[in-house]
Amino acid sequence: MDKMEKYIRDGKSGMTPIVKTVVRFVMGIIFIFGAYVVLYGHLTPGGGFAGGVILACGFIILTLAFGKGLALSKFSDKWASIIDNSAALIFLTIGFIGFSGGYFFMNILGKGKEFALFSAGTIPLCNIAIGLKVTASVFAVFLTLSIFGRFVSKLVDDYEDDTEKE
Repeated sequence: MDKMEKYIRDGKSGMTPIVKTVVRFVMGIIFIFGAYVVLYGHLTPGGGFAGGVILACGFIILTLAFGKGLALSKFSDKWASIIDNSAALIFLTIGFIGFSGGYFFMNILGKGKEFALFSAGTIPLCNIAIGLKVTASVFAVFLTLSIFGRFVSKLVDDYEDDTEKE
């Protein structure tokens, strides 16, 4: 039995087996669509931000359906931070490479053939960097808020218990 099967059959974490099965089926579709939106954002509506949000929503749905154990085993908060910061550095590097051509974010790559995947110079590279950053950032914010929310609610409960004793 693989790790995913273990989490599906585990009734203690996450949601019902029906929700878990549906999420297992939909996860691939969500990630393929998110990657498509990031990669083809210079040709169609979308881009790095929209695709990054779609990809982050895939991880959020995984967390909600299976619990944080499986989601963190797939994409931990440590890796989210590393990818977030690395993607920002890559985006900034792409901008500074343009200085070699004369100004910030100058397109130093060829424009290619119209309506082809590689037809926009550095814009697809920027979309990929932004997509990685947004994916990691949104998932990290979700994890932080869910963990912080539990911490704050525990503090409030402890405070209410202390005030009732007085």
